[in-house]
Amino acid sequence: MGISTAHDSQQSGQGDTYFSLRPLEWVFYTDQTRRIMRLPYMLKRELVNEVAEQLNDYYKQDIAQAIDVILEEISAALIEGRRVEIRGFGSFSVRARKPRSTKNPKTGKIMHIPDRKTLHFTMSKSLKEILIKE
Repeated sequence: MGISTAHDSQQSGQGDTYFSLRPLEWVFYTDQTRRIMRLPYMLKRELVNEVAEQLNDYYKQDIAQAIDVILEEISAALIEGRRVEIRGFGSFSVRARKPRSTKNPKTGKIMHIPDRKTLHFTMSKSLKEILIKE
């Protein structure tokens, strides 16, 4: 099995499999097929690239800056204790967790966990229906 670059798609007639390492996907080359396997998560740069493909009139750096501003505003609202709702996607809210005691399974020692805040996401009805169909 050999490794190729993103632009190198050489294939030998020996049945070898070549693959390239791209930042966002693995591309496997076999004798007669080319198969792309995407990573199981989306990075911010991939989001910027996807939006840039759909909005050809904007630079990637402008799209990245817009995404930064959106995320900062969502974070600021959550820090203030406000709920953030994005229609058709879902809502983010902050929930308070009560303090509790638990036992460390390795040492058997009782540990006290203080109260804390956690982020909660509730998906919209339309997004839920789309995910259930898949």
